[in-house]
Amino acid sequence: MSKRSSFSRRDFVKAATALVAAGPTILTSPIRAAGGQPAPNDKIVMGAIGCGIQMRHLINRFQGFDHTQLVAVCDVDKTRREAAKKTIENRYAKQKRESKGVAVHSDFRELLANKDIDAVIIAAPDHWHAIIVLTACKAGKDIYCEKPLSLTIHEARQMVNAVRKYGRVFQTGSMQRSSEEFHKACTLVRNGRIGTVKEVVVSIGGTSVPCDLPDEPTPEGMNWDWWLGPAPKRGYNKELAPEGATYNVYPHWRNYREFSGGGMTDWGAHHFDIAQWGLGMDESGPIEVSPPKDRQGRPGYQPLTYKYATGTVMMRDDRHNGDRINGVKFYGTDGWIEVNRGYFKASSEDVSKDPWSGKINLYESRDHYNDFLEAMKSRKKPICDVEVGARSVSVCHMGNISWWLDKPLKWDPVKERFNDDEANQWLDRKRRDPWPLPEV
Repeated sequence: MSKRSSFSRRDFVKAATALVAAGPTILTSPIRAAGGQPAPNDKIVMGAIGCGIQMRHLINRFQGFDHTQLVAVCDVDKTRREAAKKTIENRYAKQKRESKGVAVHSDFRELLANKDIDAVIIAAPDHWHAIIVLTACKAGKDIYCEKPLSLTIHEARQMVNAVRKYGRVFQTGSMQRSSEEFHKACTLVRNGRIGTVKEVVVSIGGTSVPCDLPDEPTPEGMNWDWWLGPAPKRGYNKELAPEGATYNVYPHWRNYREFSGGGMTDWGAHHFDIAQWGLGMDESGPIEVSPPKDRQGRPGYQPLTYKYATGTVMMRDDRHNGDRINGVKFYGTDGWIEVNRGYFKASSEDVSKDPWSGKINLYESRDHYNDFLEAMKSRKKPICDVEVGARSVSVCHMGNISWWLDKPLKWDPVKERFNDDEANQWLDRKRRDPWPLPEV
């Protein structure tokens, strides 16, 4: 279990130096209090960017802490940002908590310019993540960003660089790491309970496709050009962004390549993340990837397959050796472990008994959101730091690129490049003016 100690003088000097580098700030929040220790009435002041259905869940979780204060929301859709404002203010009124109201913005840069805000929650579509994150780092904000971390591998690395340069705390929303069953599974695997890991099978959805949806009339109050942002110009369609009045409906922009990577990056950012954790690859990744063959399942079928330098093979499939895969399944020389949300199964009782008795103690969190808030106070990395999110989403992107090009590829996890010029062209995307990736 990870233990956090109180700040030493050296820790405080380091944190203060990082804050000065990030720009001028107001010394009112717990992360800026002397020695890192907040006064009893201090609040972590937060803003929310991207007010769709996922943000509603995040607002509910972060608003549930007594030491947080949500003061601003931002969305390109008027109905959504007004609904988020109302939700926050109504809850504070019901709790009889002091609130000076919630500011609404259509431009995320206006929200980030508020020096009272300590941290931002980002739940915008994936193609916006990098631009908002880099801008937030330069504005001196700590960041909770939804998974998948990025649209491209280059964006993921730039996010890591920015977080480190500006001394920010960053939690990726791959919240399975804060669930006991996944922590237990990875702890057992890392401690050799199933022997040497030979195979890992991950059950997730498929890849994304080019967007061919027809144009529809843009709803009133929706700034569609801003929703697209750096993505290619195209007309509105409710599949991409349901009208504000029906914002309980999940959008389907993740199905389309211009905005995301399909199930590969959606659930992949959860399940590949667990595979990486169990394999001890949080700062590395596979060295080869091969595309699926015969996707209809006829004889000769091969799943999307990765290979690590250790010899371990990881496959994207829902079946393996006659077994239906539930989430993530690790196969070792001495047994197997299978894990999913609310589900844990091992090949024998001996594999899973006394799970915390091994020499390797993985970081433990049982609340992904409070873990972020505690990291803000300690200035230590949370359980799903930006490097973790970057490496996991890069695994997703590698698989997609191999799939799209229909060719096997070799990958250098240090240089983060393929052995193939065509594949390397997919390391990043062209962005529509006026939305270049901010310089770090």
